[in-house]
Amino acid sequence: MQFFNNSAQFKINMVSIVMHLRYWKLSSCKMSYKKTLVLLHKAISGCIFLCMYADVVARRIENLANMCDERARMLQDQFNVSMNHVQALAILVSTFHHGKNPSAIDQKTFEDFTARTTFERPLMSGVAYALKVLHSEREQFEQQHGWKIKKMEAGDQSLVHDYNPEKLEPSPVQDEYAPVIFSQETVKHIISVDMMSGKEDHDNILRSRATGKGALTSPFKLLKSNHLGVVLTFTVYKYDLPPNATPEERIHATLGYLGASFDVPSLVDKLLEQLASKQKIVVRLYDTTNHTSPIKMYGSDFTVSGDLQHISSIDFGDPTRKHEMHCRFKHEPPLPWSAIIISAAVAIIVLLVGHIIYATLNSLEKAEQDYIVMRELKGQAEAADVAKSQFLATVSHEIRTPMNGVLGMLQMLMDTELDTTQQDFVVTAQESGKALINLINEVLDLAKIESGRIELEAVPFDVRDILDNVVSLFYEKSQAKGIELAVLVSDQVPDVLIGDPWRFRQIITNLVGNSMKFTERGHIFVQVHLVEELKRAGNIFYDVSAQNREVLDDPDNMKLWNTLSGLEVADSWKSLENFRMFKTSTGETDTINLVVRVEDTGIGITKNAQLRIFTPFMQADSSTSRTYGGTGIGLSITKRLVELMGGEIGFTSKSGVGSTFSFTAIFKENRKGPGDIKRYYFEPTPSDFQGMRALIIDGRNARAEITMYHLQRLGIHCNLVATTESAFSALLEACTSSKSNPNMVLVDTEAWGKGSGFAFYRRLVDLQLKGTHKSSEPMPKIFLLGTSISPAESDYLRLTGYGDCIRKPLRLSTIAASFRKTLGIGVTRQHNRDQSSVLQSVLTGKQILVVDDNAVNRKVAAGSLKKYGAIVTCVDSGNDAIDMLKPPHTFDACFMDVQMPEMDGFEATRLIRSVEKKINDMIQMGEVSADNYGNKPHWHVPILAMTADVIQATFEKCMECGMDGYVSKPFEEQQLYSAVAHFLETGETDPTS
Repeated sequence: MQFFNNSAQFKINMVSIVMHLRYWKLSSCKMSYKKTLVLLHKAISGCIFLCMYADVVARRIENLANMCDERARMLQDQFNVSMNHVQALAILVSTFHHGKNPSAIDQKTFEDFTARTTFERPLMSGVAYALKVLHSEREQFEQQHGWKIKKMEAGDQSLVHDYNPEKLEPSPVQDEYAPVIFSQETVKHIISVDMMSGKEDHDNILRSRATGKGALTSPFKLLKSNHLGVVLTFTVYKYDLPPNATPEERIHATLGYLGASFDVPSLVDKLLEQLASKQKIVVRLYDTTNHTSPIKMYGSDFTVSGDLQHISSIDFGDPTRKHEMHCRFKHEPPLPWSAIIISAAVAIIVLLVGHIIYATLNSLEKAEQDYIVMRELKGQAEAADVAKSQFLATVSHEIRTPMNGVLGMLQMLMDTELDTTQQDFVVTAQESGKALINLINEVLDLAKIESGRIELEAVPFDVRDILDNVVSLFYEKSQAKGIELAVLVSDQVPDVLIGDPWRFRQIITNLVGNSMKFTERGHIFVQVHLVEELKRAGNIFYDVSAQNREVLDDPDNMKLWNTLSGLEVADSWKSLENFRMFKTSTGETDTINLVVRVEDTGIGITKNAQLRIFTPFMQADSSTSRTYGGTGIGLSITKRLVELMGGEIGFTSKSGVGSTFSFTAIFKENRKGPGDIKRYYFEPTPSDFQGMRALIIDGRNARAEITMYHLQRLGIHCNLVATTESAFSALLEACTSSKSNPNMVLVDTEAWGKGSGFAFYRRLVDLQLKGTHKSSEPMPKIFLLGTSISPAESDYLRLTGYGDCIRKPLRLSTIAASFRKTLGIGVTRQHNRDQSSVLQSVLTGKQILVVDDNAVNRKVAAGSLKKYGAIVTCVDSGNDAIDMLKPPHTFDACFMDVQMPEMDGFEATRLIRSVEKKINDMIQMGEVSADNYGNKPHWHVPILAMTADVIQATFEKCMECGMDGYVSKPFEEQQLYSAVAHFLETGETDPTS
C-alpha cells in the first residue's frame, strides 16, 4: 500500500514533530503544544484516510483491469482455436476432395465429420464449403449437381437456419460464383446458395483470397436469432503458395472457400459462464474498425453503476478488423471501512501518543535533573571505589608491614634460648599474628572479587603437587586432633594442567580448613576425578562387604562403613547430579573438567543453616564463631573463585554425620611440553623406586587405595591383602621365595581395628625371634602407617630392626624420605636434611642486598637471611639499589621491596636491568672487556620482590619489570627456600653428609 510504502518517511516526520514538540515544551509553550497536537491529529488522520482511500481506488482499478484483460484474453484464445479448426477443415477439403479423383468427400461425409467434431468448435454456429465456379463453368456445374446456383435473399443474411432454397432466385450472371456444395447439418439448407451474391460474404471472400489468411466480416444480424454475428472465411488453394504470391497468382490457384459463422452473444455468454466472478463486472464487445462509429457486438444497454471503466484490445486474427472489450463494475463500490477505521484509530492513537509525549517530556525534564544528580553521585561512587581500592591496598601494606616486623622478630626470638613458658608465649603470639594475616588476606580477596579485579592465571601446574602441599599445611592440626587426612587423585587426571594453581589451592585449602575446624574424629578425605569419569560410574554406594568388617577386640566395630575411617559420611552424589557438567557434555576436546570432593565426618550442617552457608560473614549459628572461630567469609570466597573457574560448588550434609563439599572447575590440557611447572615441592625422583614391589596390608579398601595411590606415583607395583591370614601367608611366601619377594610391606596401625596393625607386627617379630618359621630370604622392611604412633611404638620398631613408621597424613615426600632412610637408597641434599640445614648450605657466604624503606623490615629480612649464614647489606631506597647493583659488584641476589617512596621496586628493577643489558651488549660486541666487569661475560643479578601488598603486587607484574621471583611479607623458611634455591643452589652434596 502506498501509505505503508511511505511509512519510513512518516516515521521521520513523526520524529521531527516530536523534536519540535520537545523544543516547544522545554520552552514552556504548553498551551501552544496542545493546540498543535489537535491540529496534528486531524492532519495525520486526514492524510491517512486519503492515502488509504486512494489505495482502495487503485486496487479497484487494478482488479477491474485484471478481470477485463482475463475475459478478453480468453475470448481471443477461444476464437483463435476456432480459426485453427476452420483452417484444418480447409486443408481437409483440399486434400480429400480436390486432391482425389474421384473425390473422397461428399455431403454425407462432410455432414457426418462436422457433426462428430462439433465439440471441437463450440463457438461456431455452422460451417460450409463453397466451390469457386466461373461463369463459363456454371452450366456444366449445375448439370453435374442437379440444381441451380441461387442468389441470397438479402445482403445481410448468411448461414442462417430459416432459408428456403426453393423460394430463392437463381444467381444473376457474373464472372464467378461461390455456390455451397458441402455444409454442416445445422446449415444444410444453404447448399446451392452463391456466397458471392451477398455483400458481406463477397467482400470477405475477396479479402481472404487476396491475403491467403482468414477474413472476418463486419458484425451483422443473423436471422431468426436476431443476434449479431460474424463470418470467418478461409480460401482453399490448389497448391501451396509462397508468402509473397501476387493476388493474380492466388486468384488463379483458388479452388473454393470454407466459411464459418459465429454467434457473438452466445460465444461471450458461454465464456463468462466459465468464470466465478462473472457477476462482478459488465462486459461490452465492440467492432472498432471504424473508430468514429464503433459497432457494439455484445452487451446490454442498461446504465451500470460507477465511473470506472477499462478497455482491453482483442485480436481475432484479421488485421483489417479491430475489436475492443469495455468493462465496468456492476455495483457501486462499498464504503472504505478499512480507511475509515484505521484513520479513526490513528487519530485516537495520535491523541494518546500526544498525551504520552506530553507526559514523557515532563518526565524527561525531571529525568535530566535526576541524571545530573546521578552523574554527580556516579562520580562520587567511582571516586569512592578508587579510594576503597587504595584504602585496601594501603591498609594491607600498613598492617602487613608492622606484622612482618612482629612475626619476624618473634621468629628470631624463638631461635634464642627460651624456657618452656617463654616458648609457649612466643608461639601463641606468632599463631595469633598469622591468624590476623589470614583474616586480612580473606577480606582483601573478598573485596577484590566483588570489585571484579581478580584475574585467573593460565600456567602449567601439577594437581597432585598442590594436594600434597595442602596436606603439609594441615599436618600438625590433623596430628593434634587425631584425624586421618588423605588425598586421592584419579589416574585419569592428566599430570599437568593449565590454569591458576594458587586459586585452585586456595579453594581446596579453604574447604579442608573448614572441615578441619568442625571435625573432631574420623577423617577428612579429598578426592579429584574427571567429570566424565564420575558420569560413567554413576552413583556408587559405599561398600560394607565382609572383608571390611573384620574385628579383633572391639565389638562396636561390627558396623563399619567402607570409608576412610569406617564412619558414615554424607553422600556427595546428591550435589553432583545437580551440577551443569553432569547434565550436559562439553564439545571442547582440550578442556579438562575436574570435580573435587572434600569429605569429612564432622558435626554436619543443620538444614536451617544450609541456606546461608555461602553468605559472607554468616556462620551456621551464633555460637559457631565463639566455639570454632572464624569470620564466615572463607566459603563465600571459595564459591566465587569456583565460579571464576567456570565451575559450580555444592554440598550435602547430615547433622551429626558430616559434610561433603563438591565443586567443579574447568582447566585446559597441556598439549605442549611440561615446561616450567609451578610446584611447591621438588618431586622425588621416581627412578629411585621404579620397579620395586610393595605389599599393602589393610582391612579397609578405601584406606588401602590411598596408600596404593602414593606408592604408584613413585613407580612401585602394589599388591593388597585384607585379612590377617592372607597377610601372614603372603609374608611367609615372600621369605621363602625370591620370585615375588616385596621390597617393603606397609601395614596400617588400624588395619582390622584399633592397634591391630601394631599387634600384627609384634606377632610377626615374635615368630621371627622364636624361629618358628624358617626363611631362606630376608624379611622385607615393614612400615607402620598411622595417625597416632606413640614414642614407645616408634622405638620398638627401630630396635627390632625390621621396619619403621610413617606418620599420617601421607605425603609423597615423607614416604620417599622414609623409604630412602630405611632401605638405604641414595638421597639428595634437599631430601635427607631438614629445611633449615638446606637453607644454611644454600645461603652461607652469599652476598645479599636488601632494599626496603622500612627500618624494621630491613632488620627482619637481614636477621632472617643472616640466620642461614648470608652476608647482608641493607639500603633504604631504589636509587641506592641502582648504585649498589651497577656492575661490577659482588652481590649474589637482591631482595627488593616494591613499595618505596620516590622510586618503587618495579622502576628500580627496570633501570637495573637496563644497565645490565647495556653492559652485556657492550661486552658481546667487544666494545669493552669482560675483565673490566669482574671477568663475567653476562650480568644478571637475581632480584626477588618483597611486598606486603597482596592486591597490587602480582607475580606477572614482577616478571614484567624483570624480577626473578616473588616473596610476600612476612616470608617463612619454605617460601624463602623456594625463592632462592633456584638461583643460589650449586651442585649436589654427599648423601652421607
